[in-house]
Amino acid sequence: MNKDTNGVIFNIQKFSLHDGPGIRSIVFFKGCPMSCLWCSNPESQEIAPQILFNKNLCTKCGKCSLACDKLAVDITSQYRINKDKCKVCTKCVDNCLSGALVLEGKECSVHEVIEELKKDSIHYRRSNGGITLSGGEVLLQPDFAVELLRRCKSYGWHTAIETAMYVGNEAVKKVIPYVDLVMVDIKSMDSEIHKKFTGVDNKVILENIKLTDEISKELIIRVPVIEGFNADIKSIKNIAEFSKDLKNLKRIDLLPYHNYGEGKYEAIGREYELKELSTPNEEKMNTLKSIVEDMGIICTIGAE
Repeated sequence: MNKDTNGVIFNIQKFSLHDGPGIRSIVFFKGCPMSCLWCSNPESQEIAPQILFNKNLCTKCGKCSLACDKLAVDITSQYRINKDKCKVCTKCVDNCLSGALVLEGKECSVHEVIEELKKDSIHYRRSNGGITLSGGEVLLQPDFAVELLRRCKSYGWHTAIETAMYVGNEAVKKVIPYVDLVMVDIKSMDSEIHKKFTGVDNKVILENIKLTDEISKELIIRVPVIEGFNADIKSIKNIAEFSKDLKNLKRIDLLPYHNYGEGKYEAIGREYELKELSTPNEEKMNTLKSIVEDMGIICTIGAE
């Protein structure tokens, strides 16, 4: 094991109950090759650390601007940071007294992450919980993921990942053998529609899911249900048709769209494109759930 292998993460969330069995800690990896319009963690898409700006906390004191010798801070702009000039030196963050500027993402070693996770190991043991790697896209940092998972397994912790699997199959082959539970998205079986809403087609993803099924212990398919994209009987039926032949499939989770991440787009200087989109109602979600169940697949609304 190489405890000094480094990776880039942006959060460790503790006491999670919905990302695998028991009480868990979730390690959020930075970097994702996809750009889903509804992404609730847009700050995870860029692999490098970046500065977020919360205008509601800003007092316009100007200390951030005075601290920046690259002239990358404009106190009059809606998003304080000029990305073309910013070198992410964090001087503006360090001098922001109100906490409006925050550094999102940091490079750290496997050892540093494990030391943080060990603080809650008693909860993993008592609840049959463990560690979930999420993102971003975990499989974009396969070496870091493998070393982290190896250490987790050495402590007897249950391991899980949440992934979209738009990566080369070598990353899948490298990481999945160290994972007890794989939670993977299928967003649409229609490649053209998939590309329109996520920026990429689905061919690699579907191939990697089949590969994962050959080497994984347990697999959950997750479907973000989005109006105008896949919130219809045909789309969900096609996903269920593909999934029913997976030998290690545990269930399908239908995840109703939410806009919880909308505020984050402004914080990174981007426009949220789905402002008018509504959450599918309970009747529709139950109809889609019955479609999956009629094919002999266990289905839940939301993640367990």
